[in-house]
Amino acid sequence: MTTDDLAWAPEACTLPTVDRPLRLAEFDDLFATALRGQQRVSPTLLRWHVDVAAEPVARDLTGRESGCCSFFTFSFAPDGDAVRLDVEVPDAHVAVLDALAVRAAAGMPT
Repeated sequence: MTTDDLAWAPEACTLPTVDRPLRLAEFDDLFATALRGQQRVSPTLLRWHVDVAAEPVARDLTGRESGCCSFFTFSFAPDGDAVRLDVEVPDAHVAVLDALAVRAAAGMPT
């Protein structure tokens, strides 16, 4: 992991810098093991399709992320044989969502 991996974390994030690589690794693991697809619905809304079995892990992870980065809104809904996970940010944090989308796409199984 490089400092570039963490550069997009905005100042609004209250997660201690030392803990950020661990959180990023948790998201990478979710992307690699459970992310089945993603769609950019709008500049401020990213939609992920997550394996149903990973929903508890995804809920825990996004709950903790909301705790330190309150600008994120995560919402879950059933979606056929997957779970729809919407990730929304205000306009001021679109760059963060852009970076997250790129990271998710890179980590998603092929």
